[in-house]
Amino acid sequence: MRVDLFDFDLPEHLIALRPARPRDSARLLYVPAQGALGDRIVRDAPSLFRAGDVLVFNDTRVIPARLNGVRGRRESSVAVEATLIERISPSSWIALAKPGKRLSVGDRIRFGSLDDRTCLLGALDAVVASKSEHGAIELAFELAGPALDAAIADAGAMPLPPYIASKRAPDVEDESDYQTVYAAQDGAVAAPTAGLHFTADLLATLDQADVERVHVTLHVGAGTFLPVKADDTNAHVMHSEWREISTATATAINRAKAEGRRVIAIGTTALRSLESATDENGVVRAEAGATDIFITPGYRFRVIDGLWTNFHLPRSTLFMLVSAFAGLERMQAAYAHAVAHGYRFYSYGDASMLWRG
Repeated sequence: MRVDLFDFDLPEHLIALRPARPRDSARLLYVPAQGALGDRIVRDAPSLFRAGDVLVFNDTRVIPARLNGVRGRRESSVAVEATLIERISPSSWIALAKPGKRLSVGDRIRFGSLDDRTCLLGALDAVVASKSEHGAIELAFELAGPALDAAIADAGAMPLPPYIASKRAPDVEDESDYQTVYAAQDGAVAAPTAGLHFTADLLATLDQADVERVHVTLHVGAGTFLPVKADDTNAHVMHSEWREISTATATAINRAKAEGRRVIAIGTTALRSLESATDENGVVRAEAGATDIFITPGYRFRVIDGLWTNFHLPRSTLFMLVSAFAGLERMQAAYAHAVAHGYRFYSYGDASMLWRG
């Protein structure tokens, strides 16, 4: 399909730089399969679901994947900002670096803070092991496994998306704001943003309403939010992300489908996790591994009945996904409504509840 079909105009002032407070006071656009759109708030969620519905949450935890350091050479030193995007071994990460053009294979980068005696506190050293033609670099760290994880946690900052980071630096509020309240599994370098709206009280209310909750894990990568640069969707190469569906989660979902109960994905990452692990008969498999599933209009959904999600970038794979789910014309109308009524977009923005068209 032509990528320009998924383009739309978005006023810059609608891009949210901070989340709603409290989380569940964010606005919610209700998009039924047919009929009028509804303007709600997140706190209305329990009234939108039925007893027996199964909500599927992504319990990945965002790591502080943005690192600042210095490349040292005899002739010069250069300040470096690196954003980790994919772990490839216990001691190595693929990263996006600024200024990438000034880095060479073999360069040593020292991440962390220097004290008055130029003695590194919390030393975290890495060597540029390779560079790709697309600008990414491979960082080989001197630490590995849990020791490396601890050092990154100590030295790093939250990897806010570029449309926020270009306007302001991450701060202490982002350490909690950019994390779901149910995050449990370290590994994401971007938040599963649909889940940011849920509070402990809201989850408790859903439990009291006999709405079932299960979890998958998909470690969200930086590529999730990027616009598609190709002119046709067939020419786009989808990024890969690691995900896991447990036996308990697969069993709960398969039981619900067999009993005619609805399954609702909280976020596109939960949806992609399940659809990539579901067979032609709609049976979800318990499995772990990478997925690069790319969902565009024409895709036949096998397990998901509803999708709770934020408002996405023009020309992005996520806007293509929601258009496949609810229908392109339906989503174009919903986004036009959202813009006209001042909904807030992207990671810290408002939410929508979509039912399959």
